[in-house]
Amino acid sequence: MMIHDITELAGKYKQRKRIGRGHGSGQGKQAGRGHKGAGSRSGDAAKRGFEGGQMPYFRRLAKFGFTNAKFKTEFWIVNLADVVRHASFAKGGKVDIDSLIKAGLVRDTSRDLKILGSIGEDGLKAKLDVTASRVSMSARRLIEGAGGKVHETGTRRDHVRGVDRNAEDKSPKKLTKKLKRSSKSKVAASGDEAPAAEN
Repeated sequence: MMIHDITELAGKYKQRKRIGRGHGSGQGKQAGRGHKGAGSRSGDAAKRGFEGGQMPYFRRLAKFGFTNAKFKTEFWIVNLADVVRHASFAKGGKVDIDSLIKAGLVRDTSRDLKILGSIGEDGLKAKLDVTASRVSMSARRLIEGAGGKVHETGTRRDHVRGVDRNAEDKSPKKLTKKLKRSSKSKVAASGDEAPAAEN
């Protein structure tokens, strides 16, 4: 026969564990805290998820969700000096992604083309007609100085924002809500108010 067979109240009121009451309490000399170390001292508070210094579980899990990384614009970057050094462009000519692929300076059309303008001390003497997504200011200056032409087609981001890379004003024309709010505040500050709507 067991005590719970006699009464339902058996075990209902369990006596709490009284730690730090010496050897006779049954909890040992160190009161269940072990010998030395951070856990044995008062004030020890390990952070949630702390696993003793090893890589925590939540950092070992694969991450999911939205990221802008796949929308990053990547370029094939070609230096103007490499273009002029090639036999196909030594005397000038049309420079675009197709001609650069044919010359072996660019692999394929999977990326936008960007032309940089380091040419050396001799300067640019060949007359080039350059068509690329982006052309650096120094490259544009060298090409136009040698009598050539530059046409920037822009990237996908430029088209979305309404940026004309060939214009003097390269600010975005398709303004976002944030830019619209700032423009309204500038108008209010200047004292020019929009005409009131008629009823």
